[in-house]
Amino acid sequence: MSRNLDFPIPPPAASAASVPPLPATPEMAPATPRAGTGIGRSIVLIGLPGAGKSSVGKRLAQMLGLPFHDADLEIEAAAGLPITEIFARYGEPHFREGERRVIARLLAGPPLVLATGGGAYVDPETRRAIRESGALTVWLRVEIPLLLPRVSNRATRPLFLQQDPEAVLQRLRAARHPIYAEADLTVDCCDESPEDTTARVQRAIEGFSAPARLPVALSGREYDVVVGEHLLERAGGLLSGALPGRRVAIISDASVAALHLPALRGGLEAAGFTIGASLTIPPGEGSKSLASFGRVLEELLAAGIDRNTAVVALGGGVVGDLAGFVAASALRGLPFVQVPTTLLAQVDSSVGGKTGINLASGKNLAGAFWQPRIVLADTGVLATLSPRELRAGYAEVAKHGLLQGPLWDWCEAEGARAVAGDAAALRHAVLESCRLKSAVVAADEREESAEGGRALLNLGHTFGHAVEAECGYDGSLLHGEAVALGLGLAARLSARLGFCEAGLPGRVEAHLAAVGLPARLAELPRRFPVERLMARMRKDKKVREGRMRFVLLRAPGQAFTWSEVPPAEVESLLRDEGCLS
Repeated sequence: MSRNLDFPIPPPAASAASVPPLPATPEMAPATPRAGTGIGRSIVLIGLPGAGKSSVGKRLAQMLGLPFHDADLEIEAAAGLPITEIFARYGEPHFREGERRVIARLLAGPPLVLATGGGAYVDPETRRAIRESGALTVWLRVEIPLLLPRVSNRATRPLFLQQDPEAVLQRLRAARHPIYAEADLTVDCCDESPEDTTARVQRAIEGFSAPARLPVALSGREYDVVVGEHLLERAGGLLSGALPGRRVAIISDASVAALHLPALRGGLEAAGFTIGASLTIPPGEGSKSLASFGRVLEELLAAGIDRNTAVVALGGGVVGDLAGFVAASALRGLPFVQVPTTLLAQVDSSVGGKTGINLASGKNLAGAFWQPRIVLADTGVLATLSPRELRAGYAEVAKHGLLQGPLWDWCEAEGARAVAGDAAALRHAVLESCRLKSAVVAADEREESAEGGRALLNLGHTFGHAVEAECGYDGSLLHGEAVALGLGLAARLSARLGFCEAGLPGRVEAHLAAVGLPARLAELPRRFPVERLMARMRKDKKVREGRMRFVLLRAPGQAFTWSEVPPAEVESLLRDEGCLS
């Protein structure tokens, strides 16, 4: 009997010989990937028995110009035994260990198409090995009525021995589908020819764009910001490794829920998640209140949440801030997930763990630092935003550009494309903003740095929050629009104090105006009393020992915090910008 030591079957007592790897068969022979396919990594097919992994895999490999391997055949060849006998002699744990080694060996080589056994991807270590190899995982999802005739001749397979095939499939579906949902791609297979299925799989692969993962590395813990399209439909698979259980409570607002809640629910339920509660709040900044906070807490507790129930925020910054504060407070802290659906939330408020509500005295004056377990920024949902909402979110991108430098150059050159809804430009804006913010948050999680640090992310916010609060959060001025005004004022204050070139404020305001944002206070239909704005700024969270602290600029990419700004200079600036004395 010939054995390959990649499959660790204990040898008989009289023999301990090592056999070199099996020679390639014609089916396994290397092939050159076909030009233009864009496939630079291995393809791993997963699914229940009878899903067509081998028949589709062989055809797919030929279409892509890649070698094909069947993991079960490789295992039998390596062990010199049929799989039924491996199970009977050594048990499933030993089989899974050998299966994992065989799959890891195959994926360590050049790109190929690999059909796996139905239970391979269910094994956590095998799943991890597949991910670490960089392979693209494709789940061939087939409903049981189509599988039944295909498995009728599987009596020699261990799971079907002396068993009712339909009962076996039902059991496997319940156990495996939630894990298969973690695959990169899902292709629903119907009653069609293998050629047609293969063609659909090929189109799905060639149209696939892997989401980016940006780590936020905190002391003792790290979480990912995942940026890409179609993440809501894959939410369960993406969340499963980040949460302690598969029970969630969703908090959204009525407008967002009507658009995106069905996709999120479907993505969660496909991975076996239970949705213990689904709550909605009215849209708008007015929902970030003590009254809303108390009501949502009471409704969650009435729904029977426990310490392993994760709070999922589906919506913009208002939903994320409120739901995060609820998660931090309920039962002294629940796991939290951000699923931002606005540009503003995707580039800013969903990352970093700041949560809170507004008080009569000002914005975000009650809250907590409560980091999410994961952030899913589905850039595809941005297509549902109104032009005004998209522009408002872009203000935070411009802020990040001024903080980072090169991103500001990109904003001036390409920002108009993002505001116009260009998918590639929006993805770049979200990625680069999250990249900047994640680095800043990792270095100063709780905004404790004496100077600079996380406080820099408040560029424009001291002015902007004061104006927004003075408007009463009535929707006449969106948060992003207030930030845009604040960026212009911060640049003008920097120039007045001699920190930056005199031309920078005009440059900032010209870009904001070019993308349709308000750039000057004088452009608003109302006038603000100087003393009322000053009083609000004196209550800002960044105040230290009674002194207002501003984020100022020397140039794009050179921001700093400053606590020595003379109040008279701020008052003079506000009067020059049209405020009432």
